[in-house]
Amino acid sequence: MKTRKHRSPVSKRARHQTKKHGPARSRPAGRRKTAAGTRPGGRRRRDGALILAADCTVAEADALKSALAGRLDESEPVTVDVSALQRIDTAGLQLLAAFVRDRRTAGHTVAWRGRAPALEAAAGLLGLHHMLELPGEAGR
Repeated sequence: MKTRKHRSPVSKRARHQTKKHGPARSRPAGRRKTAAGTRPGGRRRRDGALILAADCTVAEADALKSALAGRLDESEPVTVDVSALQRIDTAGLQLLAAFVRDRRTAGHTVAWRGRAPALEAAAGLLGLHHMLELPGEAGR
C-alpha cells in the first residue's frame, strides 16, 4: 500500500520566497498610502483644519485616532475637512462619533467643511447623522 508523504503546512509568505528575490515583503502599516496618495488619518491645513484622507477604514484607524486625539483638547472649534473622503467604514464612523462626543462633553465644538456622500450615507445608515452634528438634513 502506497502512502502519501504528509506535507507540513506552508504559509503564503514562505511559498513566495525564492533564492533570487528573498522573502516576500509588505509595506509596514505606518507607511501605507491611501488611494489619493496621502497618509492615512488626518493632516492639518494651514488654517488649522483637520483633513480626512480618502479612506477612513479599519486599516487607517490608528492614524485617524492619533490625529483626532491630538485635536481633542483644543479650545478653539476644530474644523474637519471631509472633501477628500471617498470611503468610510464603521471603525472610521466610531472614531468620528467618539471625537464629536468627547469634544461636546468638554464644551468644545466640531465644524465640518466640504461634503462627502460616503460619510453622509454611512452616517444615515447607522443613525449617526445627528450625533456627528453633520450639516444638512438630519436623518436622510
